[in-house]
Amino acid sequence: MSEQDLSGRAAVVTGSGRNIGRAIAHALAKKGAKVVVNGSTNKAAVDNVVAEINAAGGTAIGVMADVSQDAECAKLIGACVDAFGNVDIMVNNVGIRRYQSFLEITPQDWDRVLATNLSSAFYLSRHAIPHMRKNQWGRIVLISGFDGFWAQVTHRAHNITCKAGMHGLAKAIAREFGPDGITANTVVPGAIDTERDWSQYPHQAKQKIQSEIPLGRFGDVAEVAAAVAFLASPGGGFVSGQATHVNGGHYMI
Repeated sequence: MSEQDLSGRAAVVTGSGRNIGRAIAHALAKKGAKVVVNGSTNKAAVDNVVAEINAAGGTAIGVMADVSQDAECAKLIGACVDAFGNVDIMVNNVGIRRYQSFLEITPQDWDRVLATNLSSAFYLSRHAIPHMRKNQWGRIVLISGFDGFWAQVTHRAHNITCKAGMHGLAKAIAREFGPDGITANTVVPGAIDTERDWSQYPHQAKQKIQSEIPLGRFGDVAEVAAAVAFLASPGGGFVSGQATHVNGGHYMI
């Protein structure tokens, strides 16, 4: 097996009906992984990604699940094991971003965002890790965001907390399950050109953001997917507990 070959591996990618998740599903399938494409509401989008992967010679199935719920995460991981015999790669990409000032965030708003954006990573990991341990091989990749490191945006306290928390969770998993051959990392996209609800971004001018990026452009979803595919591959096996920033130099640590 080459350093980039994922033949024989099975992957779950949440939020993969469009944008970054879709690109990750395609990137893993292209390297030979069998992929579970996931969404919670838009089944047509999930079915479309599955059809694209299968038409290109890959192997994919679609599973609808709301990963803010532990039982739904168990169902999603179970579907991967039932279809492909195991789960080797788990990529948590799902997230909601609400434009709310700190004092406008209700406890219910807070709980909903944390359940979707952060607790989902915990739920999925706790169901996937036992399968990974059996084979002494696993890759967990959590898609964070540079607001969790830079906190450069206002009106996003709940999302910023989740994005920062993801990296802490990845480090905890990496430390505890490294002896089992399991790595855990975060990939941290910067300003990426995606389809989004711009009503939730009234405080961010697209042209101004682009002018601040040293490379002078927004990133492409394929560039985020490439980072995930590397971390999921045999060649990324000695990278664990790390944050890989994909942001064109916009934020440097």
